[in-house]
Amino acid sequence: MFTLTESARTELDAFFADKEKSAIRLYLAPGGCSGPRIGLALDEPNELDFVTEQDGYTFCATKDLWATIGGATVDASPMGFIVTPEQPLPNMGGGCGCSSCGTGTCGGCGH
Repeated sequence: MFTLTESARTELDAFFADKEKSAIRLYLAPGGCSGPRIGLALDEPNELDFVTEQDGYTFCATKDLWATIGGATVDASPMGFIVTPEQPLPNMGGGCGCSSCGTGTCGGCGH
């Protein structure tokens, strides 16, 4: 399942107001101490992708990523877009590699 919230659609409408719409890719991005996250980027789909359309926007992700997350919700916040996968991302050993992450003492990841 894929959901584009009204606030995210409003932000996309504003972004594309003076330019041609292009496809938006969901991708696995590194996430520091909190591990990987799903990011967004402008990119055209290819034959290896799952593609969906909503509210006039085309979204794509690799079929492998889509199978892993089982769907997603794209929302907007004052800090930018938030992509929440239907199924949590597996802990892929991300983070900064220090044992004190989350304690406020990890200089490697800015904490």
